[in-house]
This record gives sequence, C-alpha cells and structure tokens, in this order.
Amino acid sequence: MKSVLLIIGGGIAAYKALELIRLLKGKGIGVKTIMSKAAEEFVTPLSVASLSGEKVHQALFNLTDELEMGHIELSRAADLLVVAPATADLLAKMASGLANDLASTALLATDKPVLVAPAMNVRMWHHPATQRNIAQLQADGIRFVGPNAGEMACGEFGLGRMAEPSEIVAAIEAQLAPGQKPLAGKHVLITAGPTREPIDPVRYISNHSSGKQGYAIAEAAIALGAQVTLVSGPVSLPIPPGVGLMPVTTAQDMLKAVEGALPADIAIFTAAVADWRVAAVAGEKIKKQADGSAPSLSFAENPDILRTIATRKSGRPKLVVGFAAETEKVIAHAQAKLARKGCDIIVANDVSAGKGVFGGDSNTVHVVSASGVEDWPPLSKAEVARRLMEKLAGML
Repeated sequence: MKSVLLIIGGGIAAYKALELIRLLKGKGIGVKTIMSKAAEEFVTPLSVASLSGEKVHQALFNLTDELEMGHIELSRAADLLVVAPATADLLAKMASGLANDLASTALLATDKPVLVAPAMNVRMWHHPATQRNIAQLQADGIRFVGPNAGEMACGEFGLGRMAEPSEIVAAIEAQLAPGQKPLAGKHVLITAGPTREPIDPVRYISNHSSGKQGYAIAEAAIALGAQVTLVSGPVSLPIPPGVGLMPVTTAQDMLKAVEGALPADIAIFTAAVADWRVAAVAGEKIKKQADGSAPSLSFAENPDILRTIATRKSGRPKLVVGFAAETEKVIAHAQAKLARKGCDIIVANDVSAGKGVFGGDSNTVHVVSASGVEDWPPLSKAEVARRLMEKLAGML
C-alpha cells in the first residue's frame, strides 16, 4: 500500500487537511501525520488521529516517539511527503534548510519527493521574500499544487487559498501511482498553434502562436495517464511521445478534426484560431498592380470552434477549457468570453508586445470560471500545463 506523510502547517486552511485525509484513506493510501504546534490551534490531534487511524507526531524531542519511530525513519518511511497547508513560515524554513521543529526536520531529513499545498494571505504570497523561497524550492525539485484565488478568512481576496482536497489528491496520485494515474482511461483533446488562412497559393493570414503551451499541456496530460489527441496548426515542435497528432492548417480544417476526434472527457482549446478567412482565395499569385494600388480582400467569418464544442447538445466533453490571448482588459475580456462561449474555464494571458508569451517559454495566466478568478504567478509553460492538468483531473 502506498503511503504519505502529511505535514499539517498552522493556518485556517488546516481544517481542509481532515477532508484530505478522508479522501486519501478512501483511495487506499496510508496516512501518517505530523502537526506543527501552530496547526493544533486550528484542528485537534484527536480529529487527525481519528481520521488517519494513526498516531499524530507532534514534538521533535519526544522520547517515546524517538524510541518507536525516530524522526529520520518517519521522514523516509512514506512514499511521499505532503505539506498541507504549507504556510509562508514553513516554505521559508524549507527554502533555507532550517530544522528547528519536527515538521522542518522531517522535511530536511527526507530522501522522498515532497509536494506542498501553499496557503497564506494574498500579500504574503506576493511578497518578494515568499516568491524567492518558491523559486528556490522549485529549483530544488519541490512540487506545488495551488494556491488558488478566492476570498480569504481575513476578508481579502486573491491568490493564496489552499488547493481543494480533491486537487491535492489528484496531484498526490500523479506522484504516487505512475501505473494508476488520475486520467488513466480518459481522453483529452487539445488544439494548439496557429491556423493559416490562404490569400492565394503563396500568401496567408496567421499569427505569432508557437504552440508551446498547447504542446506542454499535451505532455502534462500524458504524464497523468490520459489518451491525448493533439490537433495542431503549423508549428516547429517535436510531437510529444505518446500523443496522437492530427496536423491541420485552416480553422475549418481544425473544426473538422476536432469533431472527428470526439468523444472526449476534456477538451482544451489553446490554438490561436483566425477569426476571419479570405472569402475567395485567389487561384494564382496576386500580382502587384501597375498603379501601385493594393488588392481588395473580402473576408468571411471562421467557425467558432470553442463555442461549437462547448454548446453541443450531445457528446459535449465533461470539461471544456478555452484560452484567451489578450492585449488589454485581460480579466474583463476573459469573463465575457466565458459567458459568450459556454465553456467551463477560460485561461487568459496578456500577449502584448514585450511580454514574451508568443514564442517564449514562460506564461502568466488567469484561470477564469463561474466561481471566480485565479491569478497564477509567472511560471514556465510546462509548470502552467502541469498545474492546469492536475486541476482538471481533480475537477473531473
């Protein structure tokens, strides 16, 4: 049986640890626990012990605990260490290598992978010191799940809420059971890259999309055990191993490929699809006019692929996710797009010149849904993909 060592930090989100334990036990995952002294102000050791069926470890210098299971053995007996909630204080200790209580000592002494679920006030999350600690921990190989955006216990709103227990369980399963991954048996359909709309045999209308975010999402979905179909416009990227690729050129081609790839459990539309196409494509190359006048082009509207799939009366994927590349009023435009398209989530980002999103390897996204807006920090596109797929796996 797989097992985790759950380290419960001190914060109001500690109450979610009880539901997390219950869900893990229901999955047949063993749970041993360490509670920080501050955590005991929010949940009782008796509640934790009752749900886990195991003794709660609390003190570093406890003769009985050291005789039964020393802190070194405790930190290495589990398959995975999970810190939930991971407070700003705990993250700072981890990043600095401090070990002045049982929780921080176990984290420093372990030779097992570590997953953290941060939870703190929005200003604490955005503080430069916390962001430095997060960058260091990510460089050290620590995995993160969350935080999410929402209303805080203190009354403020923003990024810092601990991920929901179901999201944390999905992330844990991805770490623990490579043969029993949370999206095993599920079909994920993804669109990526630009479309090209021909003007004549040698010219076309397109955009700067590199396809990197969509391809990263395909890799992240494969890592969670999904069957992945990637409908891709013209890009210069290698096909991710295990992915079924359907190359297309135009928006009409893409819609046809998407409909042909259904049914799917999750559909994610990252492609930058041209809104318009030339109504009448010239059969021969358009020549310059002797008088220097520009040719006149008439346009027709392209199919709305996201809305077409999101509003299907039958065969609609359980989760439909759209992307919004904006240059201004990012959140407002994303919220309007969510309502207009009928999808479940819009992932919005600012692609203004100078942001480095098109063609770059990093992204700053806002996850917009009916429940609110999650403002994610600047991340690599691979990390955005991992977080998004783990979130969707938890929702599914």
